[in-house]
Amino acid sequence: MVRDPASSEDSPSLQTVLNALDDADCRAILGETAEPMTATELIDACDIPRSTLYRKLELLSDASLVREQDSINPGGGRTTTYRRDFDDVILTMDEDDDFSVTVERPPRNVDERLAEIWSKMGDEL
Repeated sequence: MVRDPASSEDSPSLQTVLNALDDADCRAILGETAEPMTATELIDACDIPRSTLYRKLELLSDASLVREQDSINPGGGRTTTYRRDFDDVILTMDEDDDFSVTVERPPRNVDERLAEIWSKMGDEL
């Protein structure tokens, strides 16, 4: 299961973000996830094996670059989608010549926040 970066109060490490962005499969996934996509859709769009996709989604999630969201189907069951979860990734160097990274996210609207709460409640049941 991919971690929800929006629920984490810690910022991703510089190396975690750089590792994700340095990976061609991760970049392909990011290129496809401007709108929510299921794993099956991503497998087809990115032409990568299922096991590879889930490893790459985990890497992107750890870097706070992708968000997982579950929705309840009217006929039963859940559908999990993945969406790019940043507007900008900013690398900076401070006066001590240390690098840092900031991942800027789009603001969540009420519907998205409620969907996240609902998804977490479903995980508890």
